[in-house]
Amino acid sequence: MDRLSGLDASFLYLESGAQLMHVCGLIMVDPETIPGGYDFEQFKKELSNRVSGVAMFNRKLKLVPGRIDFPLWVVDEEFDIDRHVHRLAVPAPGGERELSEVAGHLAGIPLDRSRPLWEMYVIEGLASGQLAVFSKMHHSSVDGVSGSNMISYLCSLEPDAPPLDSGDDPSASASHRVPSDLELVGRGLASTVAKPWQLAKLVAPTVRTVAATVSRAREGTAMAAPLTAPRTSFNGTITGHRSIAFTDISLDDIKAIKNAVPGATVNDVVLALSGGALRRYLQDRGELPETSLLASVPVSVHGQSKRTSGRNKVSTIFCKLGTDIEDPHERITAMSVANANAKDHHKAVPADTLQEWADFAAPRTFGLAVRMVSDLRLAERGPVIHNLVISNVPGPPVPLYFMGARIDALYPLGPVFHGAGLNLTVMSNNGQMHIGAIACRELMPRVWDLADQFQAELEAMKAAVLDGD
Repeated sequence: MDRLSGLDASFLYLESGAQLMHVCGLIMVDPETIPGGYDFEQFKKELSNRVSGVAMFNRKLKLVPGRIDFPLWVVDEEFDIDRHVHRLAVPAPGGERELSEVAGHLAGIPLDRSRPLWEMYVIEGLASGQLAVFSKMHHSSVDGVSGSNMISYLCSLEPDAPPLDSGDDPSASASHRVPSDLELVGRGLASTVAKPWQLAKLVAPTVRTVAATVSRAREGTAMAAPLTAPRTSFNGTITGHRSIAFTDISLDDIKAIKNAVPGATVNDVVLALSGGALRRYLQDRGELPETSLLASVPVSVHGQSKRTSGRNKVSTIFCKLGTDIEDPHERITAMSVANANAKDHHKAVPADTLQEWADFAAPRTFGLAVRMVSDLRLAERGPVIHNLVISNVPGPPVPLYFMGARIDALYPLGPVFHGAGLNLTVMSNNGQMHIGAIACRELMPRVWDLADQFQAELEAMKAAVLDGD
C-alpha cells in the first residue's frame, strides 16, 4: 500500500472551497513544430499514451474510515483520459489578458477527488498563434521538484523524439490491491497507538533546534522570524477566486547582476527583484509599509531527506525582501548576507523535521485549523505570519518539446493561503526566467500591475549594479 505521508496528506486537509491546494502551470507552446500539424484528438491520444505507465497520473485516493489515518493511493481502474484533458478557446482578441482571465477561472475550480488529482486544458484561439496548456495537479501528489520531474514524462528534446523518461517513477507507486475498510482501520489504530513514542522521538531534537535558533537570534545570524511581517492589502482571508499574471525576464541579465555582487546567488537576485517589484506595486498604491515584507521560500530537501516515502519533501526559509530599501544594489547586498545566514540556519535544522511533525499531527487537525482561521477571520486580526510565498524552481536549460510542440514559456503557479493571498513562482527555461503570479482576486484584483513592475525593476537593478549609480 502506498500511504500518503503526513505532509502529503496535510495539503488535502488544508484545502477548502477558498484555500485550494493544487499547483498549476501555464505552458505556452508553438504548434507549428508538431510533426504532421496540431490536432486536438491526436494530441490527447499521445498524452494518454505517455501517462499510461506513470503512476502519478493514474492513481486516486482511498480514504480511511473515520479518517483516523492518512489516505493511500490506489490505481484508478476506471481511468478515463476524457475526464482529465479538455479543450477550450480564449475569448477575442486572444491576448495575454484574456488568457490570464481564463487561467484564473480554471485555477479557482477544485479538483475532483474521486479521480486522479490532475487536469489539463488545451487553450486555442490565441492571437500569437500559440497554444496554451493549463495544467493542475494536487499538491498532495507533487512538490516543486517532483512537479518539475513530471515534465520528463511528457517532454522530449526533439519534436518527434520519445519522452525524456519513459519509465515509471518508483516513488509514485500506487497499489492495485484495494485494502478492506477493516484492514485500514486496523492500520490506523496501530498508527494512533504509536503516537506517544513518535512524540518522544520528536521532542528532543526539536528542543535542540529551538535552542540553537534562540542562540542564532541573539547573534544576529538567524533567518527572519515568522509573525513579524507588516500587513498589506493582500494579507487577509482569501476566497476561492483567483487572478493570474505572468511575465518574462532574461536569465543572462540575472546572472550578470549576480556576478557583479560579491557573494550573491541567482536566488538572491530573484528575491531582490521580487522585493523591488513589490515595492513599486505597493508604492503606486500608497501602501508601502515602513518595514520589509516577509516571504516564505520553500526549499527542497529531496537530497537530504532520509525518508523514502512521500512526494512532498520540503522545508521553508523565511526571508525579508528588502522592500524598505530603495536602492537596488543595496537591497541585493543586504539580501545576500541575510540569505547566507538563513541558509546556514536552515542547514542546522534536520531535513525531515517538517515531515515528521506532519506525520505526528492527527488527520483532522489541519482541517479544523483551516475552518477556525476562515470562520473567525483570524488572518485579519492576528499578526501576519508571512506576506507571500516565493518559489524559484530550476527548469530545463535547453529547448523542450511538449507533445511535439516547442515550449516557449513555462509559468508555474502555486497555491495561496489565508493570510498570504499572493504567490510568486519563478522558473528558468532555455535562457529565460518565467514568472507566474497568482493571487486571491478579491485581495489583489489587478495582479498585472505587479507583473508589469518586474521589467522596470530589472532595468533599475542593471543600472544600479552594472552601470553604476
